[in-house]
Amino acid sequence: MTTPTRIRPAGDRALLVELDSEPLVVSLTERLRRTPVPGMEDVLPAARTVLVTTTPRTDLDEVRRALRTMTIDLEAHDHTGVPESEPVIIPVRYDGADLADVADLLRMSREDVIVAHTAATWRCVFIGFAPGFGYLSCGDDRLTVPRRAQSRTVVPARSVALAGGYGAVYPRSSPGGWQIIGTTDSPMWNLDAEPPALLQPGRRVRFVDEETL
Repeated sequence: MTTPTRIRPAGDRALLVELDSEPLVVSLTERLRRTPVPGMEDVLPAARTVLVTTTPRTDLDEVRRALRTMTIDLEAHDHTGVPESEPVIIPVRYDGADLADVADLLRMSREDVIVAHTAATWRCVFIGFAPGFGYLSCGDDRLTVPRRAQSRTVVPARSVALAGGYGAVYPRSSPGGWQIIGTTDSPMWNLDAEPPALLQPGRRVRFVDEETL
């Protein structure tokens, strides 16, 4: 049984939609970007919420009603009907400093971790922490590991990592506490590209072991 969707005010020009699951967050975000509700200016997804910002003088009650109708429709149709694009392919060298620790935490061999990581179809649920840092979910509990007990002061750019049920690729060098399992040459953030971020909420991702290419 799902929790009823709650829509709360967020200032005088925005509404925060609280949802029951990541698939609903992705579905609502994709629907709003394809078919914006009248008066919508921007949409920003997070782990279990979608923030809808409106233009000045928009009637928030009308936006609330439109969002309520949209979420009910998505729940009734089990999030189906959204065309899928081809997944982003990210080649990985599984040479991460934490790969052995991740294998121990999961009670798997290194090879089994790699197989599970590459077999999963990941989806970018939301962007956070830094520009281009996509939080990826795959629904495979075997790949759920905690953050490191002590964060690193510097994590190299393009490190492939796991933490708290999510996967990610660090777009730039920064502090971080995720478990690093590999590295990639794929840029996550490129100011010369449009959009600059390789990953957008809703986009599917597949990781490929470079040794198999």
